[in-house]
Amino acid sequence: MTGVVRTLPEVASAIAHERAVVALESSVLAQGLPIPANREAARSMSEAVTSRGAVAAITAVVRGIPTAGLTAEELERFLARDGIVKASARDIALAVARGSDAATTVAGAIALAALAGITVLATGGIGGVHRSPPYDESADLAELARTPMIVVCSGAKAILDLRATAERLDTLGVPVLGYRTAELPAFYGAESGIAVMRVDDVATIVATYRAHVALGRRAALLVVQPPPAAFALPGSVVERAVVEGVRESTRAGVQGAAMTPYLLDYVDRATSGRAREANLALLEQNAALAADIAVALSAALNSAVTSE
Repeated sequence: MTGVVRTLPEVASAIAHERAVVALESSVLAQGLPIPANREAARSMSEAVTSRGAVAAITAVVRGIPTAGLTAEELERFLARDGIVKASARDIALAVARGSDAATTVAGAIALAALAGITVLATGGIGGVHRSPPYDESADLAELARTPMIVVCSGAKAILDLRATAERLDTLGVPVLGYRTAELPAFYGAESGIAVMRVDDVATIVATYRAHVALGRRAALLVVQPPPAAFALPGSVVERAVVEGVRESTRAGVQGAAMTPYLLDYVDRATSGRAREANLALLEQNAALAADIAVALSAALNSAVTSE
């Protein structure tokens, strides 16, 4: 155990010795991606992390136990998606009290990773401000605003109001760095027309985060990168699919937590599966970048300790 969070031995050892660890959210596996794409994502993300010298730790609540790192049996249960509830940060305590299996959203993963002592998290896209009334805003934004860590993603999910989401991140004081891009990615695509601060190397990301923490800033550092060019979708294609999906969701009476999975599925079907391919590719790429950042951050921290 690391505090109130159970960690697997490999994860616990890496944390204790300040080696590189990357947290991964589990909701994308248990609710976001369908079977068998979720298994492919779990494998590719974990391998991307370990191949770069870091340790992967999937966050979840396992039969009531907050967890960073799943055993093979636990992962199989979450991939099967049978009886797995979805948990944002606010839901973790209830999942513990009920002894539930709960897959963590970005907000939930940030909360558990921070408690476990993990500084870097990789995901696909964060939640944000929704497009259609009634007004809805993801808890991911609030958690990013109050937890100092590095979160790597491909921007906010394309089904959201990206400009409004960027404005909320700005208001909440969450710095956004574009890795080799000066534009906020549009999740499935590279272009949104929304400017971000560009950085071209991992060393600058690590130095920025260390300065951010030294200045007493409490928000996360959000690092964004576009999906691999070979899988990126034109913005017009995604926008058309999203607009149609919102219209259909209104007709079907879809609301609240059901909206995001409904729209993601609609966009995937409208693009003949190309959206899912892009999703899988960007998840792997983000995990790889997060691992590179975690390794560099660990080296910088250990070097600082040695020089003292």
